[in-house]
Amino acid sequence: MGRPAPRPLLLALLWLAVCRGRVVQVPAGALVRVVGTELVIPCNVSDYDGPSEQNFDWSFSSPGGSGGFVELASTWEAGFPAQPYRERLRTGQVVLRRTANDAVELHIKNVQPSDQGLYKCSTPSTDATVQGNYEDTVQVKVLADALRVGPTERPAPSLSLREGEPVELRCAASSSPTPAPEASPSPAPVPPAPHTHLALRWELRRGPERRTVLALTHLGRLRAGPGYEQRYRVGAVRLGTDGADGFRLALDPALAADQGAYWCVVGEWIAERGAWQEIQEKAVEVAAVVIRPTVLRAAVARNVSVAEGTDLDLACNISTDRADDVRPEVAWYFSRSPDGALPASRMLAQLDRTSLVHSAPGVALSHTDMRSYHLLVRDVSRDSAGYYFCQVALWTLGHNRSWHKVAEARSAPASVDVTWLEPDFQVFLNASRMPAFADDPTELECRVVDVRPAEARVRLAVSWYYRLSRRSDDAVASELLAVMDGDWTLRYGERSKRRARDGEFIFSKEHTDTFSFRIQRTTEGDRGNYFCVVSAWTRQPNNSWVKSKDVFSKPVSIFWAAEDSVLVVKAQQPKPLFAAGSTFEMTCKVSSRNMKSPRYSVAITAEKTATAGPGPNETRCMVSLDQDAVVRPGNWTDAARAQGVVLEKVQEDEFRYRMYQTQVSDAGLYRCVVTAWAPVGGSLWREAATSRSNPIEIDFQTSGPVFNASVHSDTPSVTRGQPIKVFCILTVEGAMLDPDSMAFDVVWFAVHSFGLDEDPVLLSTLDRKGIVTTAPRHGKSGLSLERVGALEFLLQVHDSEDHDFGNYFCAVTPWVKSPTGSWQKEAEIHSKPVFITVKMDVLTAFKYPLLIGVGLSTVVGLLSCLIGYCSAHWCCRKEVQETRRERRRLMSMEMD
Repeated sequence: MGRPAPRPLLLALLWLAVCRGRVVQVPAGALVRVVGTELVIPCNVSDYDGPSEQNFDWSFSSPGGSGGFVELASTWEAGFPAQPYRERLRTGQVVLRRTANDAVELHIKNVQPSDQGLYKCSTPSTDATVQGNYEDTVQVKVLADALRVGPTERPAPSLSLREGEPVELRCAASSSPTPAPEASPSPAPVPPAPHTHLALRWELRRGPERRTVLALTHLGRLRAGPGYEQRYRVGAVRLGTDGADGFRLALDPALAADQGAYWCVVGEWIAERGAWQEIQEKAVEVAAVVIRPTVLRAAVARNVSVAEGTDLDLACNISTDRADDVRPEVAWYFSRSPDGALPASRMLAQLDRTSLVHSAPGVALSHTDMRSYHLLVRDVSRDSAGYYFCQVALWTLGHNRSWHKVAEARSAPASVDVTWLEPDFQVFLNASRMPAFADDPTELECRVVDVRPAEARVRLAVSWYYRLSRRSDDAVASELLAVMDGDWTLRYGERSKRRARDGEFIFSKEHTDTFSFRIQRTTEGDRGNYFCVVSAWTRQPNNSWVKSKDVFSKPVSIFWAAEDSVLVVKAQQPKPLFAAGSTFEMTCKVSSRNMKSPRYSVAITAEKTATAGPGPNETRCMVSLDQDAVVRPGNWTDAARAQGVVLEKVQEDEFRYRMYQTQVSDAGLYRCVVTAWAPVGGSLWREAATSRSNPIEIDFQTSGPVFNASVHSDTPSVTRGQPIKVFCILTVEGAMLDPDSMAFDVVWFAVHSFGLDEDPVLLSTLDRKGIVTTAPRHGKSGLSLERVGALEFLLQVHDSEDHDFGNYFCAVTPWVKSPTGSWQKEAEIHSKPVFITVKMDVLTAFKYPLLIGVGLSTVVGLLSCLIGYCSAHWCCRKEVQETRRERRRLMSMEMD
């Protein structure tokens, strides 16, 4: 199509304009667009300074066309466009927009594959000479829409999480660009697909506000959005990939400002002749994130009164809805005014998120649990009166071990009034080391803070107690473990005496105000509640000490979940035992549960019927085998038969007991008592459980002779000095035996009282081999024991004394020789007692006292006569002469 001739109006305008050399410019290189996007081609004229608008014409040439350029649009002629483009110009799909007098923009909306080709921008000129370039062309390439953007979940989910928790959002984006196909009858060869890059940007949208969180440029560089630079540097905001087309945004931890809708914006870029241009951009909503704020409250007591010189204890109680791994940071402040600001307040103590305590001198910060933090101010004075409050912050551990604050709260101030009272103190009990399993160590620390720490006025005595934990409300008495007085004298209780001497319990005084109790190996029996009691002894004006107060600590529970050890022992008798003299065999099978690698110690016990009356049966240990397989004999009396008892270990959990040449006296109930030992450490063992087996009975069915014993004395009453003779007479019922087939062990006893309420005294024994053994005696009397007949035994007490009176009886153990030649021990029999009286000889008793009395009386009488004679001869004679002289003088006076 030819270009029309210049019109008169145009010629007039050109003549009025001052024209110089000009250059028409369009973007250099090729423009690449995707089907369905908008194409904008700017065109401007350089070195144009005319007063009026410059006119522009746009033409298009398709790649496969052969007719040259087709008129597309014009700024000065309405009929300029060709017929195919008039409809698009009318509907606004193609727009020519002027941006300046010398610049226009060609807008093609909804680019189609047919829009690919060359676009020429030209400006008409009436210059006499051509000065510059009056037209310029640009190539436009149209690619098919191959960009795919979408979230991993549809529809976009709504995520609700707490502040400080991590969140991850995922977006999938991919592109495989291909040239857009052209609808032409003779298509040209398809050029190769250009290589495109993807740029991804995560946006946070809250209403009209949009914020870039993190972007990945088309050159592969990560750039944090405004306000996210610091979090990106520490790794709290990260962008990762999932496979070939997945992109993951991680916020760890999520903050309150992260709430909103998150969009994934993906742009496709292409490099054309060394310049990058974005060919299209798509956005999709991935998720709506709701951040729930953390609830945190801090409270302290409002009004507190404390005595001067005592300790101030304030508790900061924290309540929060967080149950995950958050670390509190607690700081205590002091202010003179109730509304004191933090800069004007003085920090007393701080517990940081790593559990390190920083405190001023005389101030301590402790906590019994994660919800209560105690401030302890020692030895308060009047300057300590004021307002105390705590500042609490919760921190959570994020990516790269970095900490982030999720909540902060401040308590209302506590008004503290300091008054003067008697010395007082408080006790804190903390478990510095808790056992997780049996045999782990336990360490308790009892801390005492004295109001007035002067040792001259107050002495402290510490007591440690144990109380069994029960699920019911039944009252349980506390058991004393140890008492440490003010002078550090340590006294143990009955519960801890043995273990303290063995070094398992250690009581110590670490400092003047700190006492510790350590259990080296905690057993299951040590589980329960422990508390310490501190007693204060105050010195009085007279230098005496009086107990003024007992302070109980809060109990600390020592507990760990553990199943009880179960030990089961089953005894069996492989073959029955019918007659004495044969071998008795018993096996014990052991099974255990809830014990790791136990060893067993076994003891064989025999329960026999008591021979002294209706009392409890007698139980004896026959033989034992410890956990190291060392055999030890039992405590039974017949040491001669110790070699006939064998206890051996058949397997790790099976033991066998044999007793050769059984006697009739061996009848009874036999059991295996097994103790399981668990390893403690090294070569040490602890007792885990003890159990008894079922009894195996030895019962001999015999029809042998029956023996009876009786005592007799021909002289039941003797005079002191005469011998006492008592006979022990045996009788045999049933089958008669040869005297050589019988032997007896005879034991004589005496009860030196009129009744049988005192313990019998052993006098003498005669065994079956004829050996006599006499017990030591304190008096002058002597004993002799002899066998005077086959079934008679005589006991004589020579030179009897008064204390030899009483009840005499004998105990006899018969021995019967069996047909096999072995001696069988029968049951011990006791005779009834016979009472022996020792009388005194009256004449002999009073003869010597009477002679002594007569002799002493005679001597005393003669001595009295001699004293009387001497007194009369020497003393009374002088008195008579003086009397006569006085009478003679009186007679002379009368005569005168």
